[in-house]
Amino acid sequence: MTRNNDRRRKGFTLVEVLVVMAILVLLAGLVAPKVLGSKKKADENAAKTQIGALKGALERYALDMNDFPTTEQGLSVLVEEPEGSEEGEETAGGKWDGPYLSDDAVPADPWGNLYQYEYPPTHGKGKDPEIWSYGPDGQDDTEDDIVSWRKTDEAESEDMEPSSKEPQQ
Repeated sequence: MTRNNDRRRKGFTLVEVLVVMAILVLLAGLVAPKVLGSKKKADENAAKTQIGALKGALERYALDMNDFPTTEQGLSVLVEEPEGSEEGEETAGGKWDGPYLSDDAVPADPWGNLYQYEYPPTHGKGKDPEIWSYGPDGQDDTEDDIVSWRKTDEAESEDMEPSSKEPQQ
């Protein structure tokens, strides 16, 4: 009799396997939303950080060129010499002293889309250049867009006006 009993106890019963699987599914259901939510929040924070870095690069560009690049010039002038000027050559606006970004290219947003740029601004109320990401859905003008002109913090309310090289009187 013990021999027959040993044969049956070598594996798991169907009920035991189903209970373990139910527990695993329950745990996955509890953990997955938190992990996916963390990824979404991390991507949004990365986009906000990149927009901040682009704003800083635009400020450095404006210091050298006495104005922000136009919408037509776009963000590419942060890494490439603008058309119509030789490297280090003084132009009507100033002297390009770039690249203004540490990489050789303007970064894409965390979802693989190019950042959008507009100057003079049309969306916000200020004089600052506007930079935005289409967000996770990749569509313009939707709720999930991450934009530079929607301020949520008073600390971010400073205007980013281009500085002139000439002292003001």
